[in-house]
Amino acid sequence: MIRHRIESDALSVQGISHGFFTRLGGVSDGIYSSLNCGYGSGDDTENVTKNRFIVADLLGSTCKRVNTPFQTHSADVIVADGGWEREDAPKADGIVTTHANVVIGVLSADCAPVLFIDPVNRVIAATHAGWRGAVGGVLEQTIEVMRSQGAEKRHIIATVGPAISQDSYEVGDEFLAHFLSIDETYASFFQQNPVTLKQHFNLPGFAVSRLHKCGIKKVSSLPYCTYKCESLFFSYRRNCHNSVADYGRQVSSIVIN
Repeated sequence: MIRHRIESDALSVQGISHGFFTRLGGVSDGIYSSLNCGYGSGDDTENVTKNRFIVADLLGSTCKRVNTPFQTHSADVIVADGGWEREDAPKADGIVTTHANVVIGVLSADCAPVLFIDPVNRVIAATHAGWRGAVGGVLEQTIEVMRSQGAEKRHIIATVGPAISQDSYEVGDEFLAHFLSIDETYASFFQQNPVTLKQHFNLPGFAVSRLHKCGIKKVSSLPYCTYKCESLFFSYRRNCHNSVADYGRQVSSIVIN
């Protein structure tokens, strides 16, 4: 059975559909096989558009457009009152909406996608949390923008989706030093490999911690590593290690039906 998407039990509420989509079930081929949703890749644009239609259909939305921002590893978060054309995508790493049938999403290929809901006040969000965005405050900013749209922190639920796991995420000493210069307690998110003596960073754990620290009580994280699970996920780092020039992107999307 083709596993098009992974759902979080925590986000499964009536009237809201979501999915952390895998690389399966699309029309692209080659290194983009097959549900590549990244217009920024070298894949055929028509294939990417068809793949996004597939995502919208699986979410049960009457709107066939999947609205993703032009991601820049920032802490910028926007409010979506409607959709936009591909060439007009706003620069941001988080999207919030209260509107029905506005499919929002973020792309990833090792970074952590995070989906949010306030099921009481009907506010949803999607955030792209790479290490730069996460340490820069994109998760906290997403919550603040959700609150500006009527969400209440006590009702917000968040799930961190498939991302690169700590044992696959080797980083340099300068990376560790950067984090420790911000907060020495961040050392808990690093672990030294006893053989290579290289540091490894826990991106999903860092995202979960940031969410808890800013007052979100209901936080979960899906136990999938994009680097290891080649059959399920695209991975920027895996392709780099394999000397593959480009890579596909999976999408994590959510919509109020």
